[in-house]
Amino acid sequence: MFSQDYPKDYFASPLDIPLDVSGSFGELRSNHFHSGLDLKTQGKEGLPVYASADGFVSRIKISTWGYGKAIYVTHPNGYTTVYAHLQKGNGKIEAYINQQHYKEQEYEIELFLKPSELPVTQGEVIAFSGNSGGSGGPHLHFEFRDTQSENILNPLLFGFDKYVVDKRKPKINGIKVYPINDSIAINDSFDAQNIAISADAEGNYKATKIYTNGAIGFGINTFDNMTNAYNKNGIYKVSTFVNGVPYFSYQFDSFSFNESRHINYFIDYFQYKNMGQRLQKLFIKNKYPLSIVESNPRNGILKTQPLASYNYKIVVEDFSKNATIIEIPVVYKQNTSETPLDTITNRKTIKTSKEYFFKEGNWSIYFPEHLFYEDFKMKMTSKDDILYLHEDEIPVKGYYTISYDVSSLSQNEIDKSFIASVDDNRVYYNTSSIKGQTISTRIKKLGTYKLVMDEEAPRIYAPNFSEEKDLDYKQIISIKITDDLSGIDSYKAYLNEQWILMEYDYKTKRLVHNLSDNIYVKGKNKFKLVVKDKMNNSTTFESNFYKNN
Repeated sequence: MFSQDYPKDYFASPLDIPLDVSGSFGELRSNHFHSGLDLKTQGKEGLPVYASADGFVSRIKISTWGYGKAIYVTHPNGYTTVYAHLQKGNGKIEAYINQQHYKEQEYEIELFLKPSELPVTQGEVIAFSGNSGGSGGPHLHFEFRDTQSENILNPLLFGFDKYVVDKRKPKINGIKVYPINDSIAINDSFDAQNIAISADAEGNYKATKIYTNGAIGFGINTFDNMTNAYNKNGIYKVSTFVNGVPYFSYQFDSFSFNESRHINYFIDYFQYKNMGQRLQKLFIKNKYPLSIVESNPRNGILKTQPLASYNYKIVVEDFSKNATIIEIPVVYKQNTSETPLDTITNRKTIKTSKEYFFKEGNWSIYFPEHLFYEDFKMKMTSKDDILYLHEDEIPVKGYYTISYDVSSLSQNEIDKSFIASVDDNRVYYNTSSIKGQTISTRIKKLGTYKLVMDEEAPRIYAPNFSEEKDLDYKQIISIKITDDLSGIDSYKAYLNEQWILMEYDYKTKRLVHNLSDNIYVKGKNKFKLVVKDKMNNSTTFESNFYKNN
């Protein structure tokens, strides 16, 4: 749909403060495009969050990770708004959430509601802003979805550009040019090249001349300061032109969750993993199902011809139509250098159209067809039962399977083992399954893997209360839990033999229970906490404390 198809005056701001954007729609994140606007909350939690329009609470999800505490409001005009990283709900909504926690006896819950259960009106306080889940600081994540398709939509399409005032032009950090195949030279080199650029007084850019003998593509490192001069936000639209002819474009109006992972091919993944820089590629070497780039018949590849020169222009725009332009002169030049020989040896050629099964020591690896975006030569070795499966610099579309032969292990060792990812000498748990004498896991990236045995129970420590002491001056009890190998899988807390809600923040490793419930009684109170890791190792902590008043 075009932007004019969206209602511009139907939805109101979810906050009653000027909107300051710390994260834009479509912004490039790890393994995904950002799906909404991150709105600053003045560096604090507890700001009122308002229903953006009439509707009903259709979904509530409380999670340790991701969105943390999130409320979804479905509206009668076919859209759903999402409010995430909340501190808590308000009034009837918080009461309902608390009731469901105790009904299911779980902190992590997901609830789907009928229209009659929790109706809301525009401007009603439905929650308070927070820092829950994967939030890196207090803010409100606010997003729009098409209710039927669940496609994510840019909130600025709904008239929110009147709340988000943006008068700054995007900036360009760098330009890179890529040879499309091994026989193409750029400035007498067969490698991709960073191009020198300079800004003019108007905030536009010029680049040094490029000489090449064939097909090339470009990448751009760019950002936008939306509502302030500090946050480097994502770009709304990029268009390219060759001698004035439109060549390639994309803009972030909408995408679906299942295509978000294609960000790893949308960017120069090798550069990101090795240099920490996200360059957006302005060409498509191999087609892939990302809706924002599918409408480019030329694929953005400039096929230079003898005796020809070209003006390659990139226009970077934000939603408020502030535009930055860079022009790059390109000249065809016959290459006189000898095409470099392929000196890579002892690697396996991977064709993306084929499936593969490999055996390496005790390891087995299965790649389904179309797992990778491009063909490549893969390094694969194993040493001391560690599998080195290339490096995490080649993007992967989906899951593949790694298996390990555990026939030499005892049953107890097998039951306590999992396949871990290894990064900077740290191990990370992967969900692993046992079938006969084999442990397997499904993985979505290349890298280093090893079989890890976890017989160590979780740690429970640092309670904010003392044994046999009174807690009359406290409103909460808290305690920390950690597990260094497979990670925390579950915890159950009891007060006077009744299950109690303890909220877990993985960032602080802290469990917190509010004593304002009816379970905390006068006199002696008995507290018990049972924590299990993902390999079923368990730790129990018990204590007594008193309430005198």
